[in-house]
Amino acid sequence: MTRVGKYHLALIGAAVLILMLSLVRTLSGQNDITSSGTFSAALLLAVPIGLAGLGGLWAERAGVTNIGLEGMMVLGTWFAGWAGYQWGFMAALVAGLVAGAVGGLLHAVATVSFGVDHIISGVAINLLGPGITRFLSEVLYKEGTGAAARGAGITTSPALSSQAPEVSLPLLSTGPDWLGSLENTHVFLLSDVAGILRGLTHEVNILVILAVLMLPLTFFVLWHTAFGLRLRSAGENPWAAESLGVNVYLIKYVAVVISGAFAGLGGVFLVFVSTKYVEGQTAGRGFIGLAAMIFGNWRPGGLAAGAALFGYADGLQLRSSGAVTSFFLFGALLLVLYVAARLRGMLAPGRPAELAARTAKDYTTLAASAVGAAILVWLWLTVDKLPNEFVFITPHVLTLLVLLVASQRLRMPTADGVRYRRGEQH
Repeated sequence: MTRVGKYHLALIGAAVLILMLSLVRTLSGQNDITSSGTFSAALLLAVPIGLAGLGGLWAERAGVTNIGLEGMMVLGTWFAGWAGYQWGFMAALVAGLVAGAVGGLLHAVATVSFGVDHIISGVAINLLGPGITRFLSEVLYKEGTGAAARGAGITTSPALSSQAPEVSLPLLSTGPDWLGSLENTHVFLLSDVAGILRGLTHEVNILVILAVLMLPLTFFVLWHTAFGLRLRSAGENPWAAESLGVNVYLIKYVAVVISGAFAGLGGVFLVFVSTKYVEGQTAGRGFIGLAAMIFGNWRPGGLAAGAALFGYADGLQLRSSGAVTSFFLFGALLLVLYVAARLRGMLAPGRPAELAARTAKDYTTLAASAVGAAILVWLWLTVDKLPNEFVFITPHVLTLLVLLVASQRLRMPTADGVRYRRGEQH
């Protein structure tokens, strides 16, 4: 399929998805499914996941497994809070980015220079991050210090002294707010599109815009520059890259430091949202970002889709626990479409050889999908409200389910996680 064909297919897929969401919203009466508030929350929740995923993408495309993203995010949050309450949001941005990059440098030294197992090094950083930040909080935010007088404590920093600016689209998302007026009509599809667009364009933090721009920039650098080709070659076959004159050690160092910087930037965003550092505010987003990267098959476009999926699930459960039950209906519709598509392919005329090659497994899969759709519809009709405990873990359950499905089509970089030594043959 050509690049243009993939682009058109992505647009068609997005249109079908919006249509299905609108249909579910109409049938269930849960307006929060496509409300601007839900999509605004989803955007805020997807950005740190996407930035962590970008960090994983840079490292693993260079052949270094980075499960230390969570620890690097923690470093980014603490230093962003510490610098932000003293010198404002720009200082928070720089400090968090540098702190994450230092975490990435530590991972690079351990894995690239000393050949430490990548998983062990990542786990160590995930332990070091919270430990170091707790120690610094106890030293700098204890009672009797100037920071404590400004509301700091062992688990929190003072509020940022200045906030990052937010922007909205004139006329459409602010002022007359035409999109908001159209959203409130609750007209099928039109109000849903208006709600989605308003949620993505109303009072958007500048760091959100920066994070979104990082996706096409990463794609351009890694797939359309000589540097990107060298970096990806280091992740596929570093020995072949070495034979062509590529400084594999340097490439891996640069990639992992950039990886840490992206993770730190994700931590900065969390501080911007809450206006201060709070211990534990990453809440596993580094790991979810890693899952989003794997779901996206180590490519920026797929990563964006994965981060958006997790962010939307998290945002919806924050806005309305009742709306989460509508996902039973949404899942049923997806299974019905899947069954219809498979039946259309199996019953297509003029292909007797393919029809004869059908196995019992194909028909079993179709039957299981149809039964699954019926069960989901029954659950939607009978479950009025899910327990709060289930609603809370929805994003994590979704992470596992998505990875289970996506694992069928994944191809990680060949040398990802492989110990590299110059001159050795693998």
